[in-house]
Amino acid sequence: MKKHFSVAIDGPSGAGKSTMAKLLAKELGFLYVDTGAIYRTVGYYMSLIGIQPKDTDGITKYIGDVNIDIDYQADGIQHMILNGQDVTGEIRTPEISHYASCVSAQPVVRAFLLDMQRDLARKHDVIMDGRDIGTVVLPDADVKIFLTASAEERARRRMLELQEKGEKITFEKVLADMKTRDERDSSRAAAPLKCAEDAVLLDTSGLTIEQSVEAIRSIIGGKRE
Repeated sequence: MKKHFSVAIDGPSGAGKSTMAKLLAKELGFLYVDTGAIYRTVGYYMSLIGIQPKDTDGITKYIGDVNIDIDYQADGIQHMILNGQDVTGEIRTPEISHYASCVSAQPVVRAFLLDMQRDLARKHDVIMDGRDIGTVVLPDADVKIFLTASAEERARRRMLELQEKGEKITFEKVLADMKTRDERDSSRAAAPLKCAEDAVLLDTSGLTIEQSVEAIRSIIGGKRE
C-alpha cells in the first residue's frame, strides 16, 4: 500500500492555520482537512437537539446519532454534511465556535472522530490542521508545524474576518474570547493544545499571509526532498 505524505499543522485559534493549510493543499495537490470544522459539526448537532456543551452524559448518549461526511466540491471548500444535510455555513457562527470548543474537550467526542481523521491520512496526501494533530491524531506525520502568533495579532485577524462577514464586534471582545479559548484548549484533559516535541514552531506575528505560506512551504519542501 502506498505511503501517503502527511502534514500536521497545529496552533491556537486565529493563528491562520486554515487559511495557509488550504492554500498549500491546493498548490501541492493534497487533501485539506479542517478538523475544526468536524468538531464544529458535532457541536452544531448537540446545539440543535438541546444538549449543553458540557453535558457529558447527554453528549455520550447522542454522539452515536452523528453521521458526518466530508464533501470536497469545485469551490475548494470542505463541505460538512451532517446526517445528509450540508451545514457548512451554519457551523461558522461564534455560538457554534463556543459549543465546538467545549464539546471537543469531551474524550468521547475525540475518540469518536479519531479514526475518521486518521483514515483520511491513510487514503490521501493530507494537510490537516487542528489542535492535536501532531500530538494525537497523526503522531507519525511527515511534517509537524506549530503555528502561532501573539494573542493581540490573532484577535486582530479574527476581528477583521468577522467584520467582513458583517458582524459588529469590538477588538476587546474578540481578544477576551481568544484568551478564554486559549486557556480552555491548553488546559483540557483530553488532547490539550500543545506543540509536539518534533514540531517546527512558526510564529507569524508581523508576517503577511504570503510570507507565512512561504515559510511553511519551505519547511514541507525540506522534508520531501
